[in-house]
Amino acid sequence: MSPIKHLDRALEQALKSHESMKGPPSLSKAIRHAVFPGGARIRPQLTLAVAQACGNDDPQLSMASAISIEMIHCASLVHDDLPCFDNADMRRGQTSVHKEYGERLAVLTGDALIVMAYETVAAASRRSSHRLAPIIKTISQGVGAPFGIIAGQSWECETQANLSDYQRAKTGALFAAATSSGAQAAGADAETWRGLGEWLGEAYQIADDIRDVLGDAQFLGKPAGQDQEHHRPSSAKELGLNGAVEHFDLLVGKAVASIPSCIGDKALKKLVAFEAERLLPSSWFERGERHIAIETLRQAA
Repeated sequence: MSPIKHLDRALEQALKSHESMKGPPSLSKAIRHAVFPGGARIRPQLTLAVAQACGNDDPQLSMASAISIEMIHCASLVHDDLPCFDNADMRRGQTSVHKEYGERLAVLTGDALIVMAYETVAAASRRSSHRLAPIIKTISQGVGAPFGIIAGQSWECETQANLSDYQRAKTGALFAAATSSGAQAAGADAETWRGLGEWLGEAYQIADDIRDVLGDAQFLGKPAGQDQEHHRPSSAKELGLNGAVEHFDLLVGKAVASIPSCIGDKALKKLVAFEAERLLPSSWFERGERHIAIETLRQAA
């Protein structure tokens, strides 16, 4: 079974455990709409890959940590799409939750997914209960203030924002929580793996900025041109497209270099190289340094 199918099956089981015939049916439908179909599921894939690299002696806890990270990510997308923020009609190639079920249910859907995320981790901690508190702290720091994804969204409400601070919080924080919690679920040191998440998360935000300029809505699965429309900080605007692409490659290279020597290092490097090419395909650019950078990543993997 592919990693994404494995994660989707676990997400399906987690959602079922939070459904009841006596509960509000529209909320259950809206939650499923937010979670399925998923995207690349890269954050939970990283959680599982790091746990595997660290021995993965408690697979139930590592999977629960991965599912928790993905639920929070899905919740953030629902809230990002709301009329008070992006007012987006599409997400992942389908109508956004607020367009399909209304704004009130969209707010509640995001809230419900965040609560479900923590409950999912707590329920899976029986075997390694001493690891629960560090995992909860790591995930919470990746979500809340002052440096989590909520803070990242809050920077969009400020008149001025430092681009690097914005990107680290908006995207990098949850990536760092994904890699760190994967290590903690396996009883390993979180800080050893934080750099991988931070570098890759910042690279993802830069790729999103570039795709927002270059891509179309059908390819992205969401509206394009949103950064300019909403006057958001953008690496493509600040660095120019060529500069943004160069910075993306630099960050991905740092992410690969941060992976310590371990039993799963080759698989992790291959995952990072694959994601780099998926996010910014070489075919989008003229032959030259971009292709050299991708080839270097592939050789490292």
